[in-house]
Amino acid sequence: MNTEKIANCIVERIVARSVMVPLEYPVKTSVGTVDASPLVLIDLYLSNGIVGHAYVFTYTPLALESTRVLVQSLGTVLCGQALAPYAFDRLLAARLRLIGRSGIAMMACAGLDMAAWDALAKAHGLPLAELLGGKVRPVPAYDSHSMDGETIGLLRAERAVDAGFRAIKIKIGYKDLRDDCHIVEVIRKRIGSEVDLMVDYNQSLSVPEAQRRIRALQQYGLSWIEEPTLQEDYAGHARIRTQAALPIQMGENWCGVEEMQRALDAGACDLGMPDVMKIGGVTGWLKAAALAEMRGLPMSSHIFQEISAHLLAVTPTAHWLERMDLAGPVLAKPLAFRDGAAVPDDAPGTGVAWNEEAVARFGV
Repeated sequence: MNTEKIANCIVERIVARSVMVPLEYPVKTSVGTVDASPLVLIDLYLSNGIVGHAYVFTYTPLALESTRVLVQSLGTVLCGQALAPYAFDRLLAARLRLIGRSGIAMMACAGLDMAAWDALAKAHGLPLAELLGGKVRPVPAYDSHSMDGETIGLLRAERAVDAGFRAIKIKIGYKDLRDDCHIVEVIRKRIGSEVDLMVDYNQSLSVPEAQRRIRALQQYGLSWIEEPTLQEDYAGHARIRTQAALPIQMGENWCGVEEMQRALDAGACDLGMPDVMKIGGVTGWLKAAALAEMRGLPMSSHIFQEISAHLLAVTPTAHWLERMDLAGPVLAKPLAFRDGAAVPDDAPGTGVAWNEEAVARFGV
C-alpha cells in the first residue's frame, strides 16, 4: 500500500467524452433497437497522478451530449475534494436535493462514483473486489442475446454453448404469442435442458397479456421472465407473480435503492438485477446488496460487465452476471470470459481503461 499516494488523493479535474461504439449484434427489443452503444467516458484525475475511469450508457444518442455535460458539470463539485466516494455520494445528493437525483442526474452521479472507486482501488493497489473485502474470482455469467429471430438466434445460442456458457437470455415480445413460443422452443431444443434459458419482455405487455403468455411458456422450463410489464408497475408485477409458475425478474430500471425497496415491499419479483449505473454506482450497489441479503433475494447484474464482475464477488446473494459487451471496442483490455464465467484480472481498480486510438475513432 502506497500511503503517500493515498494521502494525496485530491480530485483535480474531471474529463467526460462521448463515443458511439459499434455493436457486434444490434440490441433488438420489442420496444426498440439499439444499433450502437452511446457511452460517456469519465476520467477522474487526482493530484497524485492516479486516474479513475468509468463509463455510463445513455441508451439513446439523444441523451448522449446532455449526459456528458451533466457529468462534466457535477464533476466540478468534486474538484478540490479529498477522494472519498461515500462523502461524494452525500455531497452530490445534497446539491441535487431540490431537483431530485433520478434519470440522467442519477446516471451522471453514478458514473462519477464508479470512477472515484476505481481511483481509490488504484491508490490502494488493489482490485476493486479486494478493496471491498472480497476476492477476485470467476463469476458465473449468462450470454445476453436480443430479439434476433430464428436464424441468428440459433446461431448465437450455439456459439454461446460452444463457448461454455451454461445460461442464455433472449428477448421476446413478438406480436403473436405463437412466435414467442416458437423461438423459445427452437432455442430450447438447440441448447438442451442442461443450459438455463431466460426471456426478457422489456416491459412490453399489459398485466393480463403477461399472465396469458407466461402460462403458455411454462412448458419450456425457463429460469426467469424479465420485466413482463411496465417496470414502475410494482403492483402489476406482483399480480403477475402470484399466478406465474416461473420466477419473475426485474431491477435493471430501479433508480436508486429506494425504488428497489418499494418493489420488494410490493412483492413484485422473485429475483433482482440492479444496474450499477441506475442503482447509484458502487455506493448504491453495496446498499442494494445489503437489502438483497436481508430479503433473501438472488441478485444478478445488468450490463456494465467489467465493474459488475467485482461487485458480484462481494454480493452475498450473487446470482448471474450479464454478459453484454457495450464498451469492449474502446477498452484497453476487455473483460475475459472462460468456461461460462467472467474472469477479471487482479490489476488495481475495476479493469476499465481506454484504448485511446479507438476512443478517437468512435468519438462524437
